[in-house]
Amino acid sequence: MNKVRYAMLIDLNRCIGCYSCQVACKMENGVPLGSWRSWVKQIEKGKYPNVSKSFLPLLCNNCENPICVTVCPVLASIRRDDGIVFVDPHRCIGCRYCMASCPYGVRYVNPLLNIVQKCDFCLHRVDQGLQPACVEACPAQARIFGDLHDPESEIAKLIAGSSVARVKPDMGTDPKVYYIGLDEEAVEKVEREE
Repeated sequence: MNKVRYAMLIDLNRCIGCYSCQVACKMENGVPLGSWRSWVKQIEKGKYPNVSKSFLPLLCNNCENPICVTVCPVLASIRRDDGIVFVDPHRCIGCRYCMASCPYGVRYVNPLLNIVQKCDFCLHRVDQGLQPACVEACPAQARIFGDLHDPESEIAKLIAGSSVARVKPDMGTDPKVYYIGLDEEAVEKVEREE
């Protein structure tokens, strides 16, 4: 029997850019003002009058091969057996090595605690059998969370039956956040702006 492997699927064809996921994450995890564990980027493309707007939710990819785990000098970045990567707040010294090594730029320093934090799929909720706060809050049901190794799970079926993409799959990290309708041009535009 395969072990559980959690992942997130975001259907960008359904995302309406309401920021409910971003706000729910902030509230659920007590993220201080000016910091984010996950956020929604707004992308505008084209020139007037042919302009389009789309949204790109970004969060930690909880990678299969997380670079952040290998560079932490105090072993505060940890990958659980179910694939969730988290930061142990009792070990983290705020050195930011993990931030520098992350190809996705999805970690931040909590200014109140002076430690690094990130999305961990709301592991405190997952451990209770609940969905991550962002999934529960999405009114468009654009986020699907579940076990990739369970062929009967909604996420496994959608990934098997849809054209999905991941951000920076060439980094060798094997990211576990998948997108339906990912616009590579929009991803490149977001990277240029950061």
